[in-house]
Amino acid sequence: MILYRLRCAHGHEFEEWFSNGAEYDSRAAEGSLTCPECGDTSIAKAIMAPNVGRTKAAAPAPACPPQGCGGCAFANQH
Repeated sequence: MILYRLRCAHGHEFEEWFSNGAEYDSRAAEGSLTCPECGDTSIAKAIMAPNVGRTKAAAPAPACPPQGCGGCAFANQH
């Protein structure tokens, strides 16, 4: 499933789900997409930002003691 943000010729924006991009293309070509606000069938994709999931920031590594920890890649470099 894919969610598209759509806009009619009158500037009304709305979202609609499609099973794939080809379904949007065929429905737009046959004029079966309609604006829920005004009924216009001249519909185009609106610009939309991608929905990129954010990952949690990794917890910072614990600080080495002043004398060094001796067990990490930076051992004896403190």
